[in-house]
Amino acid sequence: MAAKGTIAEPRFVGERPASIRDAFEFAVDAHEGEERKGDGAPFIVHPVAVAALLDAEGYDDAVLAAALLHDVVENTDHELDELVERFGVGVAELVAAMTEDESIEDYEQRKDAHREQIAAAGERAAAIYVADKLSNLRDMRRLYAEVGERAGDRFNAPTLDARVRAWRRDAGLGARAVPDLPHAEELGEELDAFEAERAARQAAVSSGG
Repeated sequence: MAAKGTIAEPRFVGERPASIRDAFEFAVDAHEGEERKGDGAPFIVHPVAVAALLDAEGYDDAVLAAALLHDVVENTDHELDELVERFGVGVAELVAAMTEDESIEDYEQRKDAHREQIAAAGERAAAIYVADKLSNLRDMRRLYAEVGERAGDRFNAPTLDARVRAWRRDAGLGARAVPDLPHAEELGEELDAFEAERAARQAAVSSGG
């Protein structure tokens, strides 16, 4: 089954209760017309990727629904009250935890505040958060392989270095607030690999290779 021609219904949606299909279809509708800044793909591929990571770890339906919906309040005109009514307080609270405070203008301060918000919200919110960052980092690595340092221009960060620093702090969230958090170690390993790729590419550019 395809949803509005943007992405086929993921396998895990069909294996979960109807509430997950409802969350998937709601997210597809909410993000219709949005594109990923990295490659122009339909935006919905990102929340689906995050939910798939969490499905593989056996998280419950509320976590998967919140993963599918995690950017809806931040990126669209939908509000939390609507999610409470349709998906329940538990899902809406997880989405609220995943929503940055856009009133904080400084990038690093906003990211620090969001990290504290996630830590206070508990392990399930942190699991969505780290899966989100891992998915974004994988997208960045693919884009960086194509366009190099210009990849930073397509993500919401003042510089690529600032984005990398934020990901490094995100990877540390598990050790600091939620020990043994799924995907936290993997996020750190992916970040190490990305930094090695950057260093090698920059060295090649400097040497004229």
